[in-house]
Amino acid sequence: MSGRFIAVVGPSGVGKDSVMSGLAETCPGLHIARRTITRAAELGGEDFESVTSTAFENRVLAGDFVLHWSAHGLHYGIPASVIRDLSAGHDVMANLSRGVLDQAMTHLSPLVVLSLTARPETLAIRLKARGREAGSDLAGRIA
Repeated sequence: MSGRFIAVVGPSGVGKDSVMSGLAETCPGLHIARRTITRAAELGGEDFESVTSTAFENRVLAGDFVLHWSAHGLHYGIPASVIRDLSAGHDVMANLSRGVLDQAMTHLSPLVVLSLTARPETLAIRLKARGREAGSDLAGRIA
């Protein structure tokens, strides 16, 4: 592969998608991988493909994802098509879980990691404002 895979990682609510959008605007050749998520489309956020858990598992078995993981009761996948973009020399950026960085290093080298952070108080405000989680789900994301 001749393109770089750029993994953007950090806690929920830190602004990964906003940073990625800003980078893509200033670097027109930079591709953003569109994730597949078992989250309802109407919950918004990033541009993602919404699928059921059953459909997600079927796609894992079919080899549709170069990376996939579970977090906070959801499943996330990065499409295998990013390998084609990387092979064509394009840099590809994706919102990843820190838990799959070892897999990313194995399958998507060269790997660049952009790690974002924020104060817990800031994360709590941002997570409450987006309104996707409440109660113990919100507390789990903040933790």
